[in-house]
Amino acid sequence: MAAKSRQYTASFPSKSLVNMPVCLAMVGLPARGKTFIARKLARYLNWIGIETKVFSSGNYRRDLYKTQCTHKFFDPDNPEGIAIREHCAKLAMNDIAIWLNGKGQVAIFDSTNGTRKRREKVIQFCKQNSFKLLFIESFCDDPSIVHSNIMEVKVTSPDYKNVSPEQACEDFKARIKLYETQYEPLCLTKDDQVRFLKVVNTGRRFVVNRAEGYVESKVAYYTMNIHVVSRSIYLTRHGESEFNLKGRIGGDSDLSPHGQKFAEVLGEFVNKQNLENLKVWTSQLKRTSQSAQHIKASAEQWKALNELDAGVCDGMTYEEIQEKYPEDFARRDQDKFHYRYKRGESYEDIVIRLEPVIMELERQQNVLVICHQAIMRCLLAYFLEVKKEELPYLAVPLHTVFKLTPVAYGCKVEKFPLGIEAVNTQRERPKNVQVGRKPEDALVTVPPHVM
Repeated sequence: MAAKSRQYTASFPSKSLVNMPVCLAMVGLPARGKTFIARKLARYLNWIGIETKVFSSGNYRRDLYKTQCTHKFFDPDNPEGIAIREHCAKLAMNDIAIWLNGKGQVAIFDSTNGTRKRREKVIQFCKQNSFKLLFIESFCDDPSIVHSNIMEVKVTSPDYKNVSPEQACEDFKARIKLYETQYEPLCLTKDDQVRFLKVVNTGRRFVVNRAEGYVESKVAYYTMNIHVVSRSIYLTRHGESEFNLKGRIGGDSDLSPHGQKFAEVLGEFVNKQNLENLKVWTSQLKRTSQSAQHIKASAEQWKALNELDAGVCDGMTYEEIQEKYPEDFARRDQDKFHYRYKRGESYEDIVIRLEPVIMELERQQNVLVICHQAIMRCLLAYFLEVKKEELPYLAVPLHTVFKLTPVAYGCKVEKFPLGIEAVNTQRERPKNVQVGRKPEDALVTVPPHVM
């Protein structure tokens, strides 16, 4: 039975193409956005199926040495501070080795790595462990960007607990000056043999040197698309459809009367936001374009935003699927993320086809995406770092707008139910997922619908 189920399981390219563990080592002075880039990269790589983890030297220091550190701790003439930081770097690299020799595929070493001497240690560490290495430097000489980073992130650091923002800012700038006395940026003349990606002033310019391989190309392409401009991303499902009322999945049905009312209210809601240069994206299915008809902005259709293809089950109710394909229904409940419908798709397949959408979302300013249940779950999972086991069960009710606002190291989420009645389409995982279960056990979590 197990062999039979494999034909419906997606094969994610990253699993076979990452044939050698990769270490991404950050480089840069403090308050240059290294941690921002590291965490964004980890979120993206994990989302596309590459097991990735961030190892921060600063976190090791704070975990081991609970005392708050002023700028004097980072003085190059402070032997105790140097010894502690070297120890923390060794601990981080030791954990990187454990991770990459285990289930991990990519490790991100989040540290300043600001001298060639330190970077040589990282190079030798990776050689000894047979890890591929790519340095990622965030270089910034724009004082306004540095000050903004300090005020947004650093003054709230555990290093400055119970310290006023003004004092914290002053001390952190003193820390930067100490690092500047030793800092050696990556450059083509002195580091030609080193693989690196250099990001200049938050993406105004890039330098890529000797980067090769699947992960490295993904990293370079993604990094070139992220930006730090203030913006909001709005996600919503289409209005209630005729198929939603009948409990049927997929298809290309029209909006129900409640769905049409939602389209009107959605238009009022979005138009009141007065969003500058708003982009509206829909799928190619008519229930999404119908939902966008009252918005005062042109809509762009994306095939990649079409709902998950249910294959031979498209247009069926869960009751009909249980009756006609009971084994497949159980297999999907066992592993909903990887299960692929016969002649259809899996959630894992959806992540693959949504990658260009994510890249474009990272480039845009204000966007409203009107999509479908499975699509919205996958998009939310990217922004909220949801595990793949939980992704297919994310609650994304009809007639509710999700507003996502990227912040320093994450994403702020606001939900706006627009007050229009709609059916519930959320089917939770039943307790009994075994092949051969009773029909009532398989259908116990199916939401009520019109027969």
